[in-house]
Amino acid sequence: MTLDLVPTIDLAQAEQGLSELLPLDTACRDHGFFLLKNHGIQDVVDDMWAAGEEFFGQSTIAKRKIMRTQTQPLGYYDKELTKQQRDLKEVFDFMKPRAGHTDINQWPDSTSFQEVMIRFFDASSTVAERTLTLLYKAITGRQIDNSELPAGDPRTSTVRLNYYPLSDPLTISEQTATTPLGAQALGQHTDPGVLTLLLQDDTGGLQTYSEKKGWIDIQPRPGSIVVNLGDAMQVWSNDTYKAALHRVRPVHKKARFSTPYFFNPGNEAVLKPLTQLSDGPAVYRSFKWRDYIKARVEDNYSDLGDDDIQIDRFRLQP
Repeated sequence: MTLDLVPTIDLAQAEQGLSELLPLDTACRDHGFFLLKNHGIQDVVDDMWAAGEEFFGQSTIAKRKIMRTQTQPLGYYDKELTKQQRDLKEVFDFMKPRAGHTDINQWPDSTSFQEVMIRFFDASSTVAERTLTLLYKAITGRQIDNSELPAGDPRTSTVRLNYYPLSDPLTISEQTATTPLGAQALGQHTDPGVLTLLLQDDTGGLQTYSEKKGWIDIQPRPGSIVVNLGDAMQVWSNDTYKAALHRVRPVHKKARFSTPYFFNPGNEAVLKPLTQLSDGPAVYRSFKWRDYIKARVEDNYSDLGDDDIQIDRFRLQP
């Protein structure tokens, strides 16, 4: 049942025609998840897994040397909040360094780690661009000139290495001084950007909310990339496609690793319904990506006394 609801799309074949895109379109209208195979980057993915596992295997002291903060949002972190509750996970975030600009990343001492991660970032950017083209073909039912539609931007996109341990990584005194853990390893949420490419190991635990079936598992499949839609795509499609509501259940037998590549709009992008993707009246007012992502990032660090910023805040009244 779950495999039918979450289709696996052959990326290379789907790029040659429209026949493979009906299951993708159906999934995106229901819950916003599908899988990609034949994506062509498995060697880079394997290198990323090895480097990521080595990084999280370091001592807490070593990892916290590159701890991220509200003023330095890239690097290692072990106290992230989702829906005002702390997640049972550790993360490492980075962006692609830009030539001629100061590198805002915080890297561990290993030069090879940085090289592996940049190769993974570049390969993921290419797959994300190809996937967005598929989505535009699927929602319109035809080949379309992408210049008519907004693109994602690798310059604003990020990669996150996730490590879900079996127990709380904080000391007892640290636990008492911060927000308690939530019921999930990662609380239910949607991603803010255009789409997310997610690599997950074979541990399991990832779930999405289907309007037809309720919470369903996104089962690990070797060699595949999980794709989930983000808030920007839901707004651009005027609710035709769904930003995937998802969560990660607690792990009990072994630690879990996953790596999302968040494909985001450009800094100056405006999020609003697009007439090319929907015939109905607009259900959202326009808002800027820069302002939206700033508010979402701030929610990760402290309980601001309100629900996380969501696109519903920009929904027009009926």
